[in-house]
Amino acid sequence: MLPTCLHTESLLLPLLIRQHIDQIMSSHGKQILQAVTLILEAEHSVEVKEQTLCILANIADGNTAKEILMTNDDMLQKIKYYMGHSNVKLQLAATFCVSNLIWNEEDVQAVVSSDCSPKGQHSSGSQERQDKLREMGFVDILHKLTQASDPNLCDRAKTAMQQYLA
Repeated sequence: MLPTCLHTESLLLPLLIRQHIDQIMSSHGKQILQAVTLILEAEHSVEVKEQTLCILANIADGNTAKEILMTNDDMLQKIKYYMGHSNVKLQLAATFCVSNLIWNEEDVQAVVSSDCSPKGQHSSGSQERQDKLREMGFVDILHKLTQASDPNLCDRAKTAMQQYLA
């Protein structure tokens, strides 16, 4: 059992991080996404591209940042491309991005503040994100990845699919 102060801190940390992500993306989002684009388009090692996709996944955890990413079709196409890449590390990192983009924070808030069962429908923001990603073909790729031979990739894709079905 964690000491109460550590347990409370672990619950608040994601909220604090999310606020910082949104603040950074609100003021520097365009430049950050330009840098990410340059890295993903250039000849870099798998490890560098994997870490860059992880940066995107962390960005996709912010509420305002999600919206910034969702309006950047070029970046969404890059994430989609890496979901279908031959390297499992890149597929996994890109799938993590999608998972964060479709995540419905309002459902989490309802679970945390209630009896641990989500109430109602998805928020309009998460539903719009899910609809757009579905139209762009992300759900089809996720479905294929649920059959992946790599157990981590398979599990991540199944988790993302469950978020769509929730």
